[in-house]
Amino acid sequence: MSRRRESEASRQPSRRAAKRRWGRLRRIALGLLAVVVLITVVAYLPAGSLAASVSATRYGPADAGLSWLRTDRGQIVDEQGRKVLLRGFNTDALVAYPKSPPAPLDETDATLMQRAGFDVVRLGVDWSQLEPVRGRIDRVYLDRVAATVTLLNRHGLYVVLDMHFRLGWSPRFGYSGAPGWATIGAPNWNPLPKYSWSPSLSPASFTSDTYFWLSSDWKKDFYQAWQAVAARFKDTSGIAGYDIFNEAHPLPIPPRIFEKFYLWPMFKEAIEAIGAVDPNHLFIVEGILLLTMNTVVVHLKAPNLVYGTHLYEGSLIPPFWNGDPAFLRQRVQQRVTEAAQVPAPLWMGELGYDLTQNGALSYADAALDEADRLGIGWAWWQWRENRWWGIRDAQGQTVNATALRHLARPYVIAAPAGVHPGRGDGVQGSLTIRVDAAHADQPIVIGWSALTLAAPIGRGTCLASSRWDATTARLTLQLGRGAGCELTVRTT
Repeated sequence: MSRRRESEASRQPSRRAAKRRWGRLRRIALGLLAVVVLITVVAYLPAGSLAASVSATRYGPADAGLSWLRTDRGQIVDEQGRKVLLRGFNTDALVAYPKSPPAPLDETDATLMQRAGFDVVRLGVDWSQLEPVRGRIDRVYLDRVAATVTLLNRHGLYVVLDMHFRLGWSPRFGYSGAPGWATIGAPNWNPLPKYSWSPSLSPASFTSDTYFWLSSDWKKDFYQAWQAVAARFKDTSGIAGYDIFNEAHPLPIPPRIFEKFYLWPMFKEAIEAIGAVDPNHLFIVEGILLLTMNTVVVHLKAPNLVYGTHLYEGSLIPPFWNGDPAFLRQRVQQRVTEAAQVPAPLWMGELGYDLTQNGALSYADAALDEADRLGIGWAWWQWRENRWWGIRDAQGQTVNATALRHLARPYVIAAPAGVHPGRGDGVQGSLTIRVDAAHADQPIVIGWSALTLAAPIGRGTCLASSRWDATTARLTLQLGRGAGCELTVRTT
């Protein structure tokens, strides 16, 4: 009996220790649950609104024949008030990719893009090259940017300046983006190197990226770098706008929390910083890029604001393209919804597809059909690269004329009020335009590829005159006053 009591007495301390451990684990679990519940509640609370304070525009004379652009009633418009579609290509010629140097951009590239009927280039620029030493702007690099802008403007191409970040955060880790001083020295180890999005998983990348968003430390320098760019181009009408931050992704910050408390506040601060130097250009903001996740939009009141989303669903992001456009339409419509929530005109700053794949051209056709249906502009990724993603190869020896024929569909660059373009056909060469009788008395300007199509001819009872310029690949139509009709433009 005494032995049984001794045995039970010896087990009591271990039972009490087990109860204490269980109690601690239970408290930890309840605490974690409370944190998860709190984050979820905060994430799904109304997004609220922000307002960026920017001074009034101060437009000087337009240069290079390129009108100043602004936004009005949900559209990008020129100085005459005509709706403008910006359609063209991306180029990363000025961006640092230590592991894979980008292809150059030259006079031939600008000439080809112009003669194919396009009117914009989204030009990637590097914070790392703008401010390689903290607090010092590299004027030589800024001169390179300015020379490229001048080249493109000379060929009738607007330029969107894109502060280009890739998922690896910085050239220090092998990718474009932040200067070496704006990094944290964690291990640069890529656990899944074969996936295009995997650089974001590197501890070096995501710790540096996260620090940028959580702290105001590097953001102040980022805004100052943008101010240096804006000061250089504030009087250049050939700059369409500033694309503030390329493809932000939230992780490890929870999505929804990231957009509401970090992404949109950063856009507000950046717009105010840039606008203090240059209020004359478009401010382009982007949603998150994380698989097929939607972006939580915070209503942002700011002048000349554009929502410059990217579209890679079906291309780089699954489910991959199978020829059925239903999912693609759904994802484009989601961007339309997000743009309306900002509110801002929608522009697709990047979309693309591996051009060596069988479904590439049907994907491009479906995506551009949606752009025509919605009346929005876009920039294809990209003009000059390798044979997989470039229209012109990196060595400048070949042009993918087949793909270019599909991308260079006719479109209305500048549309007066009362003019409603339909879908362009770049393969056969046709465009239909509905004209209201109460249309504005302004010319219609059409981009028509002189590289891949024969010269155009316009027909319609309301057409007063037309002028075709094969060098600039522009067809200008003058309408009769007070007359409406259906215009058709076809190859001769």
